[in-house]
Amino acid sequence: MTKKTETRRYAALLRGINVGGNKKVPMAELRSVLEGLGHGDVQTYLQSGNAVFTSAKRDPAALARELEAALEAHFGFRVACLVLDGPRLRAVAEACPFPAAELEGRQLHATFFSEQPGAERFAAIDAAAFLPEEYRLGDRVLYLYAPEGLGRSKLAEALARPAVTKGIDATTRNWNTVAKLVELTSATG
Repeated sequence: MTKKTETRRYAALLRGINVGGNKKVPMAELRSVLEGLGHGDVQTYLQSGNAVFTSAKRDPAALARELEAALEAHFGFRVACLVLDGPRLRAVAEACPFPAAELEGRQLHATFFSEQPGAERFAAIDAAAFLPEEYRLGDRVLYLYAPEGLGRSKLAEALARPAVTKGIDATTRNWNTVAKLVELTSATG
């Protein structure tokens, strides 16, 4: 009797692709790259670099490095990737300090980090100067409430400065996308 290898569902979040004609990564090719790495049940969500897949591997950081190398080999440019499993995404959603159910998806965002940024990175940001926009730092995630949306957010600009992000891979998703990725990584079968 052969023991079946148990798989886990993951979401891969690619940073900075398909924006303004730069770093074009067609979703069909992204699916193909993931399948070529041996992952199963591959599907993409939107055109902005969200993919869900199953893998028997258990190290999200190693999966991210493997995907980055495969994408660079395939496309010829580096794409920063973060890989999160379903429980991690659910934990991010459950820990949201803002009333997500009461807000429009465009008003709430999560910036996922490859590692926990220290509080000193945010010391120069005068949060009161950006009200009613607000942010809260969580476990390798930053929650941003931007009532007018990300495109008009001055706080988002401040949070994207090199003093905050240097040396850490980070990628942002609106709350609608976060909720959908939680759903997709929670699916069975």
